[in-house]
Amino acid sequence: MSHRAMIAGVGLIGGSIGMALREQGWHVSGVDEDEKRLVEAEKLGAIDFKGWDEEAEITFVAAPVREIPDLVKEALLNSPKGFVTDVGSVKASIAKEIRDPRFVGGHPMAGSEQEGLAGADSVMFSDANWVLTPTEDTDDEAFKRVREVIISLGAEIVTLSPSRHDSLVAMVSHVPHLAAATLMGLAASRSEEHFAVLRLAAGGFRDMTRIAAGNPTIWPDICAENHEAITEVIDEFISALTEVRDEVNGHDNDSLLRRLETSREARVNLPTGAPRPSELIEVRVPIMDKPGELATIASLATELDVNIFDLEMTHSSEGDRGVVVLLVEKNLAERLSGGLMTRGYRPALRPLL
Repeated sequence: MSHRAMIAGVGLIGGSIGMALREQGWHVSGVDEDEKRLVEAEKLGAIDFKGWDEEAEITFVAAPVREIPDLVKEALLNSPKGFVTDVGSVKASIAKEIRDPRFVGGHPMAGSEQEGLAGADSVMFSDANWVLTPTEDTDDEAFKRVREVIISLGAEIVTLSPSRHDSLVAMVSHVPHLAAATLMGLAASRSEEHFAVLRLAAGGFRDMTRIAAGNPTIWPDICAENHEAITEVIDEFISALTEVRDEVNGHDNDSLLRRLETSREARVNLPTGAPRPSELIEVRVPIMDKPGELATIASLATELDVNIFDLEMTHSSEGDRGVVVLLVEKNLAERLSGGLMTRGYRPALRPLL
């Protein structure tokens, strides 16, 4: 018997998820307010069936941010035994409205310059970061199962609290998009006076402003839902640009060079890839069998900058206890172990056989 999934919103992200799941043998059903898009999704192989599936094990809600809470509630109602996640790029407002233990907030950090189903691709999430934002209300089995399904799509999981997610995504996604759009608008306005401007817009300028080509219709809602974090980062950005302006205008080459060297080093050292098995170690953490334990441990690992490459949970015969098994890099295991101990856990390290 094949696994069953639901996609609520079969656009770019929802369509890509559907395609990826179907390639693995899942039966995928879909709903969308646009009937024509549903028909197209079926033709393109993103879904097998149009309509809700009460037997769905997992539902992905892939709709504009402001529509997500209502669709999540509908999904929880229509799939009474399944787990539900979403793909919205703002999480705190959704978490406040949805307190169901079967819901796990999510945000894949992936996309395409193409809009809608035309850009859907089953390998879109390969090696992409996918943030999960469980809360104290989240059932551990829901978190575990949603995590497993997403990893099967080729993504790497990052676990954050909803508010922490919104703060960080404002920095690495929302403000960069607004900055790119602003710079592109400045260049476009200059082109009215100097025709050569856009013809010279190659190399670094094109790389920096590429994200400005994304779908503009989703951004007003994103900015409204995450306005506090976005405003804070914009203020920091303005302050930093003012410092750069003063360094350039004041011929402060030493300060400017230090700034550029620091930025270059940070950019070069952005994390990539996964370590070899010989570089990994098991961290076994005894837990009480109660909601939120997995979310707490995974969020702590993220706070400590320790990536979890695999996660398992076993239940003891005593009924109220279990063990979480984490696979992490050897050189970071002590950091995680220390952090867990400060939270009252008693972790044990075990080399891989």
